[in-house]
Amino acid sequence: MSQIGDDWAMSRAHLDKSPNEVASMFDQVAKAYDFTNDLLSLGQTRRWRKVVQSAIEPKAGEYILDLAAGTGSSSLPLALAGATVIPCDFSIGMLEVGKKRQRGSAIEWGFTAGDALKLPFSDKSFDVVTISFGLRNVSNVDAALKEMLRVTKPGGRLVVCEFSHPTWRPFHTLYNEYLMKALPSIARKTSSNPDAYVYLAESIRAWPFQHELADQIEDAGWESAQWRDLTGGIVAIHRATRSAESTINQ
Repeated sequence: MSQIGDDWAMSRAHLDKSPNEVASMFDQVAKAYDFTNDLLSLGQTRRWRKVVQSAIEPKAGEYILDLAAGTGSSSLPLALAGATVIPCDFSIGMLEVGKKRQRGSAIEWGFTAGDALKLPFSDKSFDVVTISFGLRNVSNVDAALKEMLRVTKPGGRLVVCEFSHPTWRPFHTLYNEYLMKALPSIARKTSSNPDAYVYLAESIRAWPFQHELADQIEDAGWESAQWRDLTGGIVAIHRATRSAESTINQ
């Protein structure tokens, strides 16, 4: 991936989700990414991360692929539970920050550059594949879900944590107001690339509803997709399994 030039100083991705645009955008916000997310979520990211860990149920001896792992904040707790975790991201900037922050930890040497549409791993490599706040950023969600299925062992598990849609209509309206007005305003004061958070708001609004994503997951070949809403539906965790007998149709 090429270095970011001066002309990218205030770049943002658009909803066509060009891989180069998305990767460059995350490269720019990498250093302040975790802090800004904690601020904009009013501290909820830490709670969401704990719920994701419970949904994954990491066990000693398991191999877990953590996609869109960024700085590794979602990966480290899984490794501390005894699993072998590979934090994977296609933003070189995020990976570089992650390696520095996780120096000396159980995941320091696992950081891997990779695209969710063409994962650099063999078939049936992992017991669990998980992705938090990253599936929304890929240009072809169906292809990414199939690629995750490919690298998962038969009987293995998928856990997707993603922004979603509040289920109570008055709260849904209030949340949309926050996304489109308050969030960009806060980001302008706290982020090195506030335009990235305009993309965040737009991509959340365009994202499928919970039941629609569950259908997409099953259409990709996963089984028994189900979800749990967090914080009134602002975030949803989807879980599914790969059948012990399943084959992948390309």
